[in-house]
Amino acid sequence: MKGKVIQFRRGRHRIHERHFLIEIEGITNKEKAEKLKGKQVIWKSPAGKIIHGEISSSHGNHGLVRVIFEKGLPGQAITTEVSILTSQNKNNKFNESEGEFEIK
Repeated sequence: MKGKVIQFRRGRHRIHERHFLIEIEGITNKEKAEKLKGKQVIWKSPAGKIIHGEISSSHGNHGLVRVIFEKGLPGQAITTEVSILTSQNKNNKFNESEGEFEIK
């Protein structure tokens, strides 16, 4: 599945550097977003660096999800794509040429 980084998770006085809001293709309501809780998310930088995260909960009523990454993403990551792994398998491999994960 594909998604798009929307924004940092933020409040009035604080920005959570590792928490991001993600919009996922085909997810339009809170019930569908709740089913993705615990799935792995991968962001790949233009330089090839990969940062892993996990969906922690839904956000709002329109299908956004909160993702906590192992490290904070750079500000340039906003509006870039992320990949959501729908099957949790240790044999999943990243295909460098296509920029996609190969799910086995």
